[in-house]
Amino acid sequence: MKPNMKIFDSMKFFRTIAAAMIVAALSVPAFASGMSGDDENKKQENVMVGDDYQIVRNEIVDGIRYVSAVPSQKVCSNKIDIEIEGNVIQKVVFTRGCNGNGKGIGALIQGMTVEEAVKRLKGINCSSRGTSCPDQLARVLEAACLAR
Repeated sequence: MKPNMKIFDSMKFFRTIAAAMIVAALSVPAFASGMSGDDENKKQENVMVGDDYQIVRNEIVDGIRYVSAVPSQKVCSNKIDIEIEGNVIQKVVFTRGCNGNGKGIGALIQGMTVEEAVKRLKGINCSSRGTSCPDQLARVLEAACLAR
């Protein structure tokens, strides 16, 4: 019995459409991040990649800097969200990792200047990994706020 070729042609068509949709979906964020608006209250900077972390958001809206980063795969957390007003850290939230330590770090550096937080946290090592969640936070703060 001969297989129905129309079924195979339809499957090939749907695979092609699905592949095109995936490519289009992945292209939109890259295109959008390259666009810049004229809104003075909002400043979007290019995505910066560190030696082992990636800053995926670094923008100022109404005087508040919002920074989001994906830390190194060497650490337990998988995202760090930071809010900074002027030069003072208002909020830090770690996603995943040790919940208590993440909340503790955020609470301890709330109200601290970016420079002081970097000074205190940079270089902290966790289990010979060469970095840690606090160290990743310091590196992100340094790259997003101090490296100009």
